[in-house]
Amino acid sequence: ALETLRLRREVRELKQLTQPHTMVGRSSVIQQLRATVDRVGPTNSRILIIGPSGSGKELTARLIHAASARAQGPFVVINAAAITPERLEFELFGVEEGEGRERHRGALEEAHGGTLFLDEIADMPRETQNRVLRVLVEQTFTRMGGTEKVRVDVRIISSTGRDLEAEIAAARFREDLYHRLSVVPIRVPPLAERREDIPDLVDFFIELISQTTGLQRRKVGEDAMAVLQSHDWPGNVRQLRNNVERLLILAGGDPDAEVTASMLPPDVGALVPSLPNGSGGEHLMGLPLREAREVFEREYLAAQINRFGGNISRTAEFVGMERSALHRKLKALGVG
Repeated sequence: ALETLRLRREVRELKQLTQPHTMVGRSSVIQQLRATVDRVGPTNSRILIIGPSGSGKELTARLIHAASARAQGPFVVINAAAITPERLEFELFGVEEGEGRERHRGALEEAHGGTLFLDEIADMPRETQNRVLRVLVEQTFTRMGGTEKVRVDVRIISSTGRDLEAEIAAARFREDLYHRLSVVPIRVPPLAERREDIPDLVDFFIELISQTTGLQRRKVGEDAMAVLQSHDWPGNVRQLRNNVERLLILAGGDPDAEVTASMLPPDVGALVPSLPNGSGGEHLMGLPLREAREVFEREYLAAQINRFGGNISRTAEFVGMERSALHRKLKALGVG
């Protein structure tokens, strides 16, 4: 059992080496999130972090822990979505020593003096929810198969990517547990709401991945960066990081040459306007010049507006048009 715990700690430490330890970006939403973390970190209050998968909920929890008086204590993660319901209570509460079994310390005991991060709590079975609620109310718990009350000093931070109010309405999540866990709710925005941070994130990930894997650093060209900013990133920051790593692995040619848009995965460039060069531009080649130009302008402007998060002023500045002229052009092209 001790060897298993040691291995689990080593895996967590290795994972932390390849993860960012700071919030990267200068967007207003990230600055607000940083300020919130600084305010709630020292309070010892329970936090519920809300945001889509891959947006940085665990990083936010780690930064809250680092800003707290518990920073020197353990930070233990339990992902309810990654553990079977039968295994979850074993991992959380541990097992009492008995016939044919050794005592196993659960996550609550491992996190004593520190922080327990309950990731994706909406996936937690109702019976486990009941036991977690009792821990929050009584500040004690019993190991599985045991009767002795175990008291621990743990701050609980939880997260979800789901609408917990809808889960409560469907009787899948306890309302009283929700209120106990969400003393301070914090929203982590999806990457699509902070596109201006993508250049900083790409540079950060190139440096991080290069340091941890030995892969050659590459400079991303302006056209490739525009494509990355135009993409919707349903998998958020995690998906962006994976694509940067894939790019570093697969990019060939001169390592000193810039990464161009043509070197990006096809799915990443799905929002970029097609060009009449035989690569994805077949529909344009079958149109008269005037119609093809309108199609190109419509797709180009829609992609630029998407890139700049719907900000017409910044889009107009980048494309070299007056704001009023851009409004007229968008209206003429039927771009909403």
